This record gives sequence, structure tokens and C-alpha cells, in this order.
Amino acid sequence: MPNTHRQEKLAELIAEEISDLLRTRVKDPRVGFASITHVDVSGDLRQAKIMVSVMGTPEEQQKTIQGLKNATGFLRRELGSRLVLRHVPELTFKLDHSIAEGARVLALINQIEREEQEKTQQSKTEEE
Repeated sequence: MPNTHRQEKLAELIAEEISDLLRTRVKDPRVGFASITHVDVSGDLRQAKIMVSVMGTPEEQQKTIQGLKNATGFLRRELGSRLVLRHVPELTFKLDHSIAEGARVLALINQIEREEQEKTQQSKTEEE
């Protein structure tokens, strides 16, 4: 049975270290403004799926993910030197759309609130 506490702790460490590496060591011009939003580590600690949020157009986002995929070997090697692990997990980068979706939902909610306020103001002026 997998130790979920160990998986979570390793996921946190990987997120911290990858974030630091992206900020300080990755020099690929394709890797734009990217943030690590979440890391899922498999039960056997051999796979890590890294969710990345990227600011920019869909083309820029895809270029960033491609740059990260190309830097996977470098990032694994650096993780191996920074973390004490028997096996450094295989890294998989996936684009995280949750922040963009959240912003879209928030914009829709704000739009509905404005429309409701306009309706109440119109009904008040009609009553007068």
C-alpha cells in the first residue's frame, strides 16, 4: 500500500525544486512565465506529473511545455543532486488550464452580478 504522506511530501519538494530551477537555471528561451501549480507522484514514487500554468497565448504555452519537455533530463539530474532519493522520478509536464478556467468563471459571475444590478436599478427607476 502506498504511503500517501510520503507521496505528498515528495510532490511538495519536487514543486519547490522545479520552481527554483525554472527561475535560476533553465535558460531555454521557449520557457516563458511558467508556474508549477501541482505535482502528482505515483504510489511507487517513480513518476511525477507536473502541472504547469503558463501566461501567454496558446502558441506560447505549447512552446513552453515543449521547452520543459526538452529540459526534462537536465531537471531530473538536478533533482537527483538536490534531493536524497533512491530513484529520481520520471518527469511529465502537463499544461494546467485551471487558473484560466477560474478566471473565466469569475468573469461570468461578475457579468451576471452587473446585469442583476442593472435590472434592479431599472426597476427602481420605473417604479418612481
